Amino acid sequence: MNRVLILIDIQNDFITGTLPVPDGKAIIAPVNRLILQFDHVIATQDWHPENHFSFFTHHKGKKAFESITKDSYEQTLWPPHCVQGSEGANFFPELQMNTIAAIFRKGTNPDIDSYSAFFDNQQLKSTGLDGYLKGLSIEELHFVGLAADYCVYFSMMDALSLGYKVFLHEHCTRAINKESFEQQKRELHTYPNFTLLP
Repeated sequence: MNRVLILIDIQNDFITGTLPVPDGKAIIAPVNRLILQFDHVIATQDWHPENHFSFFTHHKGKKAFESITKDSYEQTLWPPHCVQGSEGANFFPELQMNTIAAIFRKGTNPDIDSYSAFFDNQQLKSTGLDGYLKGLSIEELHFVGLAADYCVYFSMMDALSLGYKVFLHEHCTRAINKESFEQQKRELHTYPNFTLLP
C-alpha cells in the first residue's frame, strides 16, 4: 500500500516566532527520524498575504485570540504570522528538507483562513493535495506537525472525509490547547480509518 508522510506547517513562526505552539521545537528531532522511514514525504506551508483578515491587527479594538463572525462562521483572530516571503514563514532550519517531494501552500486568500492541507475553511478552493495523492495512488496518510488542534486536526478530518486511512504520530505534534486536542482525539477515534500512534 502506498503511504505518505505529511509535515504540517513546521515553520519558524509556529516554533520561535509570532505564534509559537507550546513545546513545538520538541517535535523536530522525532520528525527528522520519522522522515527516514518514508519513501514519500510532503509538507504544507502557511503562506499568508500581509493583509490577511485573520490577523487581529486588521480589526480595530480586537486582540489576538479573540473571535469575530465573518460570513456566518466564527473566526479566531491570530497574531500576524507566516507572511509570504518572511523569515517566519520559512521552514524551521533544523527540519530535514532534502527528501520532501512537494510543498503545498495554504492560506493565500486574504479573505479566507485555511487550516486544512486540503481545502480552505469554507471549502471553496482546493490546495491540489487530494489530486496529487490520488495521482500517486496514495491510500495511507501519516500526519505530524503544528498545531495539533488546528491545522493537523482539520487536515486529518478532511483526509478522513476523502476516504484516506489516517495515522497521527502523536509524539510528533503539539497543540495550542491541550484540552481541545483531547476532545478532538476522542472524536477522531470514532472513525474506523483513524489510528493514533504514540
